[in-house]
Amino acid sequence: MNLGRRMSAEFLGTFWLVFGGCGSAVLAASFPNLGIGFAGVALAFGLTLLTMCYAIGHISGCHVNPAVSVGLVVARRFAFADLVPYVIAQLLGAIAAAAVLRVIAAGRPGFDISNGFASNGYGAHSPGGYSLLACFVAETVLTAFFLLIITGATDDRVPRGFAPIAIGLGLTVIHLVGIPVTNLSVNPARSTGPAVFVGGWALSQLWLFWVAPILGGVIGGALYASLFAQNKNIAELGVKTSSIRRTRAEA
Repeated sequence: MNLGRRMSAEFLGTFWLVFGGCGSAVLAASFPNLGIGFAGVALAFGLTLLTMCYAIGHISGCHVNPAVSVGLVVARRFAFADLVPYVIAQLLGAIAAAAVLRVIAAGRPGFDISNGFASNGYGAHSPGGYSLLACFVAETVLTAFFLLIITGATDDRVPRGFAPIAIGLGLTVIHLVGIPVTNLSVNPARSTGPAVFVGGWALSQLWLFWVAPILGGVIGGALYASLFAQNKNIAELGVKTSSIRRTRAEA
């Protein structure tokens, strides 16, 4: 698949992730009497990713996240030459989704974008008032495990066709843990989209939601490549050795 088509897939995939996930937070999380709450928002993020994995995974890999793209480069699953084009497509998709969401949200009387618009934050702008250090650690660790889930679920040794389920449910669990801390990012593009429209504090705190997820992506990608790729080679060697022994015994 040529790069242009893969970038288009990343644009649409990131659009859907941000529109579906952030849209659930902005439009439905605290809807009077029928709000879906944190659990509903977490599920919305997981389902948007799961559906896009099936829709565009065979086209672009469905990274829809700069931290994932960086982590896959480190894990030797993705070409470094394609990293910048992917990140550009992801950012454009996230900003476009946030723009559409703003138009819809503004149609309700009393809408105030300064209330957050699903932006990520720390300190006074953390849903639970968590400190900068706590938010940095949470975003780093959760992104690292997200990369471990992605690289593990898409390993050649895993039955094909089930990876999107594990990845989508993984993102759901991550949101259940992290929404009270930072509104949960683990995705610099997802953070950038809403922040562009909120401005002010959201833009000034955006650095954390680039640095921590990318650091976590690097850690997760490196861990899988160093620990489990090496074990794969050892396992394959063990299988071959065992096969040779059986052949000799039968002879």
